[in-house]
Amino acid sequence: MTAPTTDSTALDRRPGGDVTGVDIGLLLFRLFFGGLLFAHGAQKLFGWFNGPGMDATNASFDQMGYNPGKFFGTLAGLSELVGGGLLFLGLLTPLAGAIVLGTMLNAINATWHSGLFGGMQGPGYEMALLFGVVGAAIAFTGPGRISLDAGRPWQRQGLVWGAAAVVLAVVAGVVTLILKWSL
Repeated sequence: MTAPTTDSTALDRRPGGDVTGVDIGLLLFRLFFGGLLFAHGAQKLFGWFNGPGMDATNASFDQMGYNPGKFFGTLAGLSELVGGGLLFLGLLTPLAGAIVLGTMLNAINATWHSGLFGGMQGPGYEMALLFGVVGAAIAFTGPGRISLDAGRPWQRQGLVWGAAAVVLAVVAGVVTLILKWSL
């Protein structure tokens, strides 16, 4: 018979409904990245948080070759707002991860010419890569127990759901790029 342990890593592996350190970590992860992405979308759509607003966003998308800028600017803003909001709430998490990753694939494409960290040509794709990886990671891990998905019939996570989210994101990202290049 083994003696009970008070090792914190053992406590974090308890089965059942108890909140663990992993759940707190996932909550912080989701709140931080989801909140930031939501704010980016609000900047594009509404001009909140000292953002450019719709007119400037649409003009920017036109300049990047995403024509019509009104369509692609709105799509990007809504994707960031909805994906970030769902991630923040821990709601429909694999879908949130797919939205975030698909959007960031296009952001990476738009900033690729400046390199990873950017420079004289403008910002690099470092931030888009970071957000995209977070979206994919959360699709695999799930949101944790402190989320709107927790314990619900629609809660999904794991290898199959994470892989499905990545596939959906890549397909949506590639379709958007095809539309960019063909319109």
